[in-house]
Amino acid sequence: MISFGALALGLVIVVSVTVLLLRRQLREKYAVLWLAIGLAALLLGIFPQALAWLTRTLGFQLPANLIFTLAIGLLLAVTLHLSWELTRTEERLRRLAEEAAITRLNQEQLLKDVAALRRQLDARSKADDDREHGAAD
Repeated sequence: MISFGALALGLVIVVSVTVLLLRRQLREKYAVLWLAIGLAALLLGIFPQALAWLTRTLGFQLPANLIFTLAIGLLLAVTLHLSWELTRTEERLRRLAEEAAITRLNQEQLLKDVAALRRQLDARSKADDDREHGAAD
């Protein structure tokens, strides 16, 4: 007997993830996990007796207990992965901020150097003009 609730949930997950992938709103590395969950829901919807067999095999009393245990494990794994990704992103952001600050300092120093060179050139040019006008008089 087919479980239409699990089948519908699996289809919604697979279709939603596929649409998000096509729109480039979800990265492939995250989509794999969601597609696996959607396919598992589809398979359990088509073969609900597999859930009963898995429940007995793993020693759970009720199929709901197995599903909740798997869901909690999945949520813990996703949380750990996202924490890891956040830590990596914060490190990259800190490094980029430091590089931007160094680049800004270098740019300011270059602008000061250019301004000093222009003042020197202007002073030389004025001195040359004064000499030329002084020699011509």
